[in-house]
Amino acid sequence: MQIGIDIGTSAVKFLLVDDAQSLVANIERPLHPVQPKPLWSEDDPENWWQAVADGLDLLARDHPKAMSGVRAIGLSGQMHAAVLLDDADLPVRPAILWNDGRSAGEAAELAQLGTGLQREMGILPMPSFTGPKFLWLKRNEPDAVRRTRSLLLAKDFVRLKLSGEKVTDVTDAAGAWLIDEAKRQWSDAALSACGIDRSLLPALMESQEASAVLKRDLAARWGLPSDVVIAAGAGDVPAGGIGVGAINPGDGFISLGTSAQIFLADTAHHPDPGRLVHAYCHALPDRWYRMAALLNGAGPLSAFARWTGDGDIAALLAEAEANFRGPSYLLALPYLFGERTPHNDPLARAAIVGMTHSTTRADLIQAVLEGIAFSLCDGLDALIGDKPRPESLALIGGGARSSFWAKLIASALDLRLVRYEASDRGPAFGAARLARLAVTKEDARTVVVPPRIHDVIEPDKSLYEAYQPRLQAFRMLYKALVPVWPAVAG
Repeated sequence: MQIGIDIGTSAVKFLLVDDAQSLVANIERPLHPVQPKPLWSEDDPENWWQAVADGLDLLARDHPKAMSGVRAIGLSGQMHAAVLLDDADLPVRPAILWNDGRSAGEAAELAQLGTGLQREMGILPMPSFTGPKFLWLKRNEPDAVRRTRSLLLAKDFVRLKLSGEKVTDVTDAAGAWLIDEAKRQWSDAALSACGIDRSLLPALMESQEASAVLKRDLAARWGLPSDVVIAAGAGDVPAGGIGVGAINPGDGFISLGTSAQIFLADTAHHPDPGRLVHAYCHALPDRWYRMAALLNGAGPLSAFARWTGDGDIAALLAEAEANFRGPSYLLALPYLFGERTPHNDPLARAAIVGMTHSTTRADLIQAVLEGIAFSLCDGLDALIGDKPRPESLALIGGGARSSFWAKLIASALDLRLVRYEASDRGPAFGAARLARLAVTKEDARTVVVPPRIHDVIEPDKSLYEAYQPRLQAFRMLYKALVPVWPAVAG
């Protein structure tokens, strides 16, 4: 047995997986990050640990026999967080998350260091990344930085609580804007530019390596063997690639979590920072990937559910599907947290345009779904450039659960979407696979294969044609509102 744990933005997800790669248990525990100021997004790292402990308590209660056979734990998590710990390994301040935009000035300053460093890092600096955040902290919270003895990423704080070891992997470090992607090592140039002493950083490992052993008291608490290995693990995006077997050139997927990504695997580091494409280390040695990173995936849909007071997202999707008659007459920009690819605009905000007295909630829901689909079109165009478009991509993440939304996305992009079993738990499944490899040392090519297909969503050609003028209007709306964003972003 293996356990895969994914520390997401809105929930921690757990999979208990057997040696046949079948799911034995599938649970999650909620998280509640906060936005204390405009452009800010934070969470207390102790909340991640409490959610992990609660989830493992639940697995131990409901699946004691399976838990007694667990050999390894794999970790995945939201990328780019800045977790500052003091000399007692306690958080100095709340963690700054991936969708935080406060360090836009620092990112712009780092961008002036030139394209050579950008290509080494795989992307130009953006406020989402850990390095620019640390530079902001040095200037704005110097006391917190003086107290800092360790700088970790989200999943690695959980590893510390599980094992006492400070380790990260090359994929999560890749998203920090602190490593040489081709060499898969910390970059002295980037550390110097961001004002980070190397002594603050954890050991750096490949994702499938054994990084630590679970503490004996925790093993006893959860009915686990005394020698459970913890794999180095991976950031949520590359872990999702491991989960769907996307490790060879041409393999790819769309991830629809709180944020969204379009991912294409590669066997070399091919940076393209000018197009705002992220070129990062993948979760297997000698593998890399290219990605369009969008800050707003299913998050705007969750926000809409909160605004309307209806927390049942499945019911909202059903309402939109029941009333669907073709492209919406409304236009929605989904940029609740700004946007990375293709805009690099932390000030961009969400908007719905075209409402009338007769606008219904179903109209608004559909507009939000289409706005996210159109932003994926922008991301794919940036990622592909003049290269051939893929004929199909996997669809993973919580947003993959809706067949209706998947159909809208497939049609907007004009490509086939493949949903695998447990597609909505892709990163956790990938983490479980990395856990297995950490123990068995198997050839990864025999383990990291596509799971069983759940279904295939074909694009609707007529809907694709109907969406083209709406997509152009979507792009015009963003450009028209760019001068407005500084006044409304706070």
